[in-house]
Amino acid sequence: MKRIVLKPILAACLAVLGSVTACKEDFLEKTPIGSINASTLATRTGIKGVLIGAYSLLDGVGATGGSFWSSPSVLSSMASSDAHVGTEPNGLLASYEAYTHDPTSSSTNERWQFLFAAVQRANDVLRLLPQVKELTADEVLQIKAEAIFLRGVYHLEAAKMWRNIPFLDESVTYDAGNYNVTNTEPAWPKIEADFKFAADNLTPTKAEVGRANKWAAKAFLAKTYMFQQKFTEAKPLLAEIIASGITSNGKKYALAEQYNDNFRTDKKHGPEAVFTVQMSVYDGANGNNGNAADMYNGPYGGPPSCCYGWLQPSFDLVNSYQTDANGLPMIDTYNNNLVTNDQGLQSSAPFTPYAGNLDPRLDWNVGRRGIPYLDWGIHPGMAWIRQQNTGGPYSVIKNIAWQARIATDRENASTNNPYNMIRFADVLLWAAEVEVEIGSLAQAETYVNQIRARAANPAGFVKKYIDNAAPLKGFTNEPAANYKVGLYTGQFAQKGKDFAREAVRFERKLELALEHHRFFDLQRYDNGTGYMATYLNKYLKHEAAVPKYFNQDYMKGAFFTKGKNEIYPIPQAQIDLSMKEGKPTLKQNPGY
Repeated sequence: MKRIVLKPILAACLAVLGSVTACKEDFLEKTPIGSINASTLATRTGIKGVLIGAYSLLDGVGATGGSFWSSPSVLSSMASSDAHVGTEPNGLLASYEAYTHDPTSSSTNERWQFLFAAVQRANDVLRLLPQVKELTADEVLQIKAEAIFLRGVYHLEAAKMWRNIPFLDESVTYDAGNYNVTNTEPAWPKIEADFKFAADNLTPTKAEVGRANKWAAKAFLAKTYMFQQKFTEAKPLLAEIIASGITSNGKKYALAEQYNDNFRTDKKHGPEAVFTVQMSVYDGANGNNGNAADMYNGPYGGPPSCCYGWLQPSFDLVNSYQTDANGLPMIDTYNNNLVTNDQGLQSSAPFTPYAGNLDPRLDWNVGRRGIPYLDWGIHPGMAWIRQQNTGGPYSVIKNIAWQARIATDRENASTNNPYNMIRFADVLLWAAEVEVEIGSLAQAETYVNQIRARAANPAGFVKKYIDNAAPLKGFTNEPAANYKVGLYTGQFAQKGKDFAREAVRFERKLELALEHHRFFDLQRYDNGTGYMATYLNKYLKHEAAVPKYFNQDYMKGAFFTKGKNEIYPIPQAQIDLSMKEGKPTLKQNPGY
């Protein structure tokens, strides 16, 4: 689906679709200047434009509260073990990394505003749809199912953040006076119902590849089950998706040929794209329809010259890519030794990159000194890092535009790189989790080995340049580092369920690094056990012990509190707005 820019007049109308007055006097029924009433939009063209407006918020911008500051980059990657706050220390961003945020923190309030604005855009479609007389029954059903799918997606994103959320359907409007909806009833059943309706009614393929299809809805339903640890419900659904699922453009679900194909615009819409947020540049919007949030995370000041370096990969993440003599992950010992890094070294100082075994996915996820950074040149370390003492020596690579395609793929600080909300690797690793818990350890190992086999293929390794001084001349066939990836050979069954569980979780960490899932994956694994607190406090202790690092005051004593920090606080501003008869209808989450 090509991203379409909403003109101001259409954007303005979205807020009024659910609030048409019931006055009988004709002279009161005037259309406000700068808006469009519902009857004007009740056409085939109008309803499709409103639906596009609902899709358009998938990229995290375009409504109140939508910005980098409230993006998953901040609220998942920075708040987990994936990455540190880059650039200069910032009190707001640092509070999420140090777990000192509170109900008044602005980013969480902005995220709440944005997600529920997105919910209302989906509901606007459902409110308007009965008034449109030009559509066939099939067209009505598809538009309804897409809108309900989007409503499910936005509510799921909110439930990940706060768990205890109000669920708003199309009956909730200002005019009805029923907008103070409580958050004390579980939203999960209603989110499930939305995805079930979408899965039952969406067609398997779509004319526009960015549209939701039947299989995307099933994948989101499976994701909803995984967040509730409903493994029994998830197991047959995931098996069906793996066996029969297809992309919206009709490709059988499969892993992309090479790992990095998932993050290149010239390889988008491939077989791994279960549901992908479409991005667009050079469309008249000055880059505002592009993927800016991820682009900002790239190296500040380097040849890509696009970025602010907001996000810098952690030492823990980089160390995770070490492999043993058999090419397997060092799940329990990966932090015993650091991957050689240039922390504190000027770019002019001698440096030799790590010579030990590494998983090649490291160098598609992380820019590090002495290794090719896409086709931009050898990463020089300090010369590209704005504040090593704050964020460490590493840079993000994922979703950065390649130099050879800069004229078509990047406008200002945005790219047209799509964002994979769910890709097929997600599905395989969820299926592996389920098999560990209620199925076959051997089958779980098979799923994990599918992921590892792709990583082990030398065709997908980062290669050295033909000429370091002219990276656009291309690459040799020589790997840029000592890459070695092996497959599991019965260890899941031999070592048992506890080992298999950690191996699956570790594989997800490697495969989906810096795709903004990590905080919420740890949250899923926890389920009241304290797993998340134990893991992240161990991580914080390790990072603080790295020489020459964490000399910033905001990280001294950083601590993750069990029973509190697994979910975010309900924004105090929203509680204050929820007053009904002198009492708030929104209840604060525990510990805040």
